[in-house]
Amino acid sequence: MDRSAAPVARGHGSRAAGVRRDPRTVRAAYERFLGTGEPPGGIDPVVADSWRRSLRSGVDPDTPHPQVALADADLAAYRAAHPLAGVMPVVRELVVDGAADDGLVVAVSDEIGRLLWVEGNRRLRGAVDRVGFVEGAVWGEESVGTNAPGTALATRRAVQVLGAEHFSRPVQELSCAAAPIRDPGTGRVLGVLDVTGRRAAATHVVLSLVRATVATVERELATRAAAVPPGAPADLRVLGRPVLRGADGERRLSLRHAEILLLLAEHPRGLSADELAVLLHPGELSDVTVRAEVSRLRHVVGALLAGSRPYRLARPLSTDADGVREALAAGDVGAAVDAYAPLLPRSVAPGVEQLRAELSAEVRAAVLASGDGGALDTWVAGVDGADDHAAWSRLLAVAPAGSPQAVRARARLTLLDAELG
Repeated sequence: MDRSAAPVARGHGSRAAGVRRDPRTVRAAYERFLGTGEPPGGIDPVVADSWRRSLRSGVDPDTPHPQVALADADLAAYRAAHPLAGVMPVVRELVVDGAADDGLVVAVSDEIGRLLWVEGNRRLRGAVDRVGFVEGAVWGEESVGTNAPGTALATRRAVQVLGAEHFSRPVQELSCAAAPIRDPGTGRVLGVLDVTGRRAAATHVVLSLVRATVATVERELATRAAAVPPGAPADLRVLGRPVLRGADGERRLSLRHAEILLLLAEHPRGLSADELAVLLHPGELSDVTVRAEVSRLRHVVGALLAGSRPYRLARPLSTDADGVREALAAGDVGAAVDAYAPLLPRSVAPGVEQLRAELSAEVRAAVLASGDGGALDTWVAGVDGADDHAAWSRLLAVAPAGSPQAVRARARLTLLDAELG
């Protein structure tokens, strides 16, 4: 970032009193933080929190290591199937076309920070290439530390990161502004729009441009969703009995069809017949059987399934499990545990069992960490928490002495202790 760039307010609100964003102050705080680990006072709280997360993740401040998970043909296929592919013409018209003249680079990522499109000024493209800011690379905080796309995903809000506020030193010559792009129907984050540059990217104007472009993109996504023919499926319930919800109402699904839809929703790049077979059956499942199941499913869901292989969804399919994850990401543990139920509880498909265990572990960890008596009470009342000794102990610790919660928790712990010897 150019040293003459003026401090700007961050996308989530006005700059707090006493917060400094000039390069000299930020760089001094950064070096002090790396050397001592002490809380970086006077730094924007969003940046300070991100520095702490970056340090805990073990990010090397001198050598960022963005993972390049997709390249060439795999990247092209993944991008073509991504829900943001259809709105890239809008992004190009609003921001990319002018980026080349303004010395900026525009990037659009998916929901984990994988860069799908990186376009704009050719000279700056060379500079960002050298730090690994390339198509197919994952720019989450856990890989490269504080940066606008990664921090926007971590905080689920628009952010602007100026020069030395980046955690990785090789990136500190750049500034960037980014905002999440959400599915208008479900609120699920589909990806991030980012604008990166030097001095030109450190202004209020760029942050405003990013937010305005995201708003336009989300309106375009809403318009496209509204244009889907009646009966097109929009949401899959997998927490409990499987149901497919669409514009024409609900339809029940067989367990196998729900398993296939869930696995494809979790693997937007698509799955080959062999991959799907391994995820669906603990033993051997022939390609012929998989093809037959997918063919039957196609008769149920129609255009939701793409026509080509690998098997994939033609457009995103949200699930109620996504809603639980969104609530956890937002820090709303109560909403997450209220919405939670075991994922397709009758399924023995290995891929589904893994997803079920992961979701259960995420909710349990959040409930235990929260110390929220109501959330704990809901958790132990459910199937997963009924025999959860740690959860009952936590509930006993936080419940008022002599309250019905405390009495019930003590009684349950006595039974569990007896059962466990």
